[in-house]
Amino acid sequence: MSKTYSSAELAYREVKERILNGALPGGELISEGEIATDLGMSRTPVREAFLRLEVEGWMRLYPKRGALVVPIPPAEAEHVVHARYVVEAGAVRAVVTQERSALIAGLHASLDRQRELAAAADFERFAVADTDFHRTYVVAAGNPLLTGFYDSLRERQRRMNSAALHRGSADTARIIEQHTRLAHLIETGDAAGFATALVDHMSGVHQLEMRGL
Repeated sequence: MSKTYSSAELAYREVKERILNGALPGGELISEGEIATDLGMSRTPVREAFLRLEVEGWMRLYPKRGALVVPIPPAEAEHVVHARYVVEAGAVRAVVTQERSALIAGLHASLDRQRELAAAADFERFAVADTDFHRTYVVAAGNPLLTGFYDSLRERQRRMNSAALHRGSADTARIIEQHTRLAHLIETGDAAGFATALVDHMSGVHQLEMRGL
């Protein structure tokens, strides 16, 4: 692997991480020079990283002006949340028919981790833990196709979680309270109650009206 390629990969991963965790918010215009200086490398690998991020839809490049971090489109946010609802509610309908002691233990361990991160005001890691909490019961359903589709939403889901936390519309204590409720409904086998609570949870965190649900 060449040094240039290694540096380009490093720049790509670092800039993408900053987009996902909200350090580079949507609508911000950044330059190759800024990032190159920050990362201690030349502009060439940063330029390659920006081009890759543009292809993936995270950035929009403007010659001689810089790179715009593409904001989360309102329609995309709604589509992601609806897709998550379909997968998560379907997964829970499956898991409540199965033995789920290991799943419940995993959910409670996740809740403990979320409480630690909330107490430390570590919002970046909290956003990851939030995403992982929901994935835990999707995986437990045992459908690799659903899990694969759900994982394809993961980066957008994480970015949305980070954005909600950064703008202050997401209260970690409230999120943990709602997650605790979701875990309880899975534990008691109440799939219908879970589906209702999930709508309340996701619409509140992401400030969306989940129409038709």
